[in-house]
Amino acid sequence: MGPLMADIIQPDFREMVRVFTRIGFLSFGGPAGQIALMHRELVDERRWVDEEQYLHALNFCHLLPGPEAQQLATWIGWKLHGLRGGLAAGLLFVLPGAIVILALTILYAFAAKLGWFAALFLGIKAAVLAIVVQALLRIAGRALNSPFKKVLALAAFFALFLLTAPFPLVVLGAGALGMIVAAIRPEWLAIKPGSGVKLSSPRPWGQSIRTILAWGAIWAAPIVLILVTLGRDHVLWQIGSFFSQLAVVTFGGAYAVLAYMAQEAVQGYGWLSAGEMADGLGLAETTPGPLIMVTQFVGYLAAFRSPEPFTPLVAGLLGAALTTWVTFSPCFLWIFTFAPWIERMENSPRLKGGLAALTAAVVGVIANLTLWFFIHVLFGRVEQIDAAPFHFGVPVWATLDWRAEVLAALSALLLFGLKWNIIRVLAVAALGGLVLAQIS
Repeated sequence: MGPLMADIIQPDFREMVRVFTRIGFLSFGGPAGQIALMHRELVDERRWVDEEQYLHALNFCHLLPGPEAQQLATWIGWKLHGLRGGLAAGLLFVLPGAIVILALTILYAFAAKLGWFAALFLGIKAAVLAIVVQALLRIAGRALNSPFKKVLALAAFFALFLLTAPFPLVVLGAGALGMIVAAIRPEWLAIKPGSGVKLSSPRPWGQSIRTILAWGAIWAAPIVLILVTLGRDHVLWQIGSFFSQLAVVTFGGAYAVLAYMAQEAVQGYGWLSAGEMADGLGLAETTPGPLIMVTQFVGYLAAFRSPEPFTPLVAGLLGAALTTWVTFSPCFLWIFTFAPWIERMENSPRLKGGLAALTAAVVGVIANLTLWFFIHVLFGRVEQIDAAPFHFGVPVWATLDWRAEVLAALSALLLFGLKWNIIRVLAVAALGGLVLAQIS
């Protein structure tokens, strides 16, 4: 049982900043590890929030698009010290990882054509395949606790893989269906009852509207500046508008949205290759902070390769900064707008139903991502099958890369059999890529 309300400790602002700085540098392991770290630090050890508050806030963050762990940190900061607390906690959760992955991305952009560097990332890509399979199994085990949810997951997978359905349509459609089902057959979604607490406080409409207007302007400011100075044809405008749209539909965490982002960044815009997309996820896995930070990698490479009128380095830095801005400023908008509504959301069966259905669909989304990575990491060439209404890729078996196959199998053994953590698996796989490059 968590600490009682009477035991809750109110830290001063300086102490809160110090602890969230520590959390920011230690937040490895994806959302599950990050949420567990904050629970240990803030609930068990320091008693800044109680167990019930923490779980309610976590459920609330699952309702929102964006990285739930970063939004949970922002909410806790807001709970402790209002607006400045939320800004400090949310930024400190992101900045350490953002700085590290930016440095690694700069190195990657300049060294990607070197033989040893390609060999290193062959191992990382193979390890990422095993990591994504692990994420799929974990999320499926938690989310698919009813037959209806399993049907939703399969439907989402086939819609994305065979029909190339738009990602936003799949996840938002599942959420809308879940709200309807929650009203007529809630048992299909295994929805737990709400807290039943009667709310007497007035609805905070005024505060929410003011927050939306202020943070909407903050979110849009750099994109408007780019539109006025560089125009709609510039790559920075494309980056800003694309990742702003992505920020609205990133339900279910980084793995859920990666398939959509990869499809658009690789096939739609041509910013990078499928292999480079897997490299970016590998970098994000090795750094602290949200996995969605892989968007910074994509934004940097997109601008680095179409730099005019800037130098490649300056353009890459602008692309990375813009991507980070439009990815994370909406997170603050969501939290500061809806935090006062958290208790009301906890008592809404329809919202719970929408979230439950959306989470089930996300399993199908991640299954699609897993298959996409499998095809593009293990095979050198993929052919597209077009037989309306179906449109999907199949690997050319003659192009199977035995080195990637061996490294993926090794990574799976270390991850599933020996229970190694992600950082150790990535390190061994990268070393294995260097070794196999010498004997092939």
